[in-house]
Amino acid sequence: MKGLKDNDKIILSMIQPEPLPGSYRHRDMDIQEITDLALKETEMVAENHFDGVILQNMNDMPIRQISRPEAIAYMTRIGMEIRKRFPELIMGILINWDGVAGLSVADAIGADFVRVEHLFTGANVTSAGILQAQCVEIAELRKRTGSKVPVYADVYEVHGIPLGRKPIGDAAWECVNEAFADGLFMSGKTVEESIQMAKEARMRVGDTPIFLGGGATGENVHELMQYYDGVSVATWIKNGDMKNPIDPERAKIFIREAKR
Repeated sequence: MKGLKDNDKIILSMIQPEPLPGSYRHRDMDIQEITDLALKETEMVAENHFDGVILQNMNDMPIRQISRPEAIAYMTRIGMEIRKRFPELIMGILINWDGVAGLSVADAIGADFVRVEHLFTGANVTSAGILQAQCVEIAELRKRTGSKVPVYADVYEVHGIPLGRKPIGDAAWECVNEAFADGLFMSGKTVEESIQMAKEARMRVGDTPIFLGGGATGENVHELMQYYDGVSVATWIKNGDMKNPIDPERAKIFIREAKR
């Protein structure tokens, strides 16, 4: 991932557009309006000196494992507009909950990485049922297309319940050495758990980048960044609800503490 070298710490904001056409929660907003709002949020993130963004269709709930064609098309449209307007920002793509679709969009728009949440390895129980690993399909897609987009995989995403849970170090090693992830995301339900997860994973995966996937706030991010190579934030800078727009004041506090 560009910008990740030596002791750099990468601070990313989630950009989560309004519900896309075709999703259950979508109402009257057309794709141009949705794109314009996403661009406005990205502009505010850039003005507050975040290093980059992860574009995620989080508002398309309930979410199935295999994305619909229209979701892939709309995410490509939004991602391409953000990429053209803000080429200096690191950009990741996260499509719920389909890593194959996410990699396809990321490769098409020249994103810096794809984040595969919930289902890179193993199996997770979620509100949408059992989600199963896509690492084989993602590896096949990388081979077919020659994609050079780095794949960053979540290890035990905090909102899912893993089936046959392994120690975090073993699960991280498996992601990198058997499923060929280029980097990892992880987070616990507390600061202490997040720190312990990072410590255990680091012992097994060496210099593989490890990003904090959730749970960061303006109060704890400085401590957490002693153990992680980067962080993505959504809920805290949206006043506790990912359906809210980003609060500029909270974004300023977060980036100040993360960079401190």
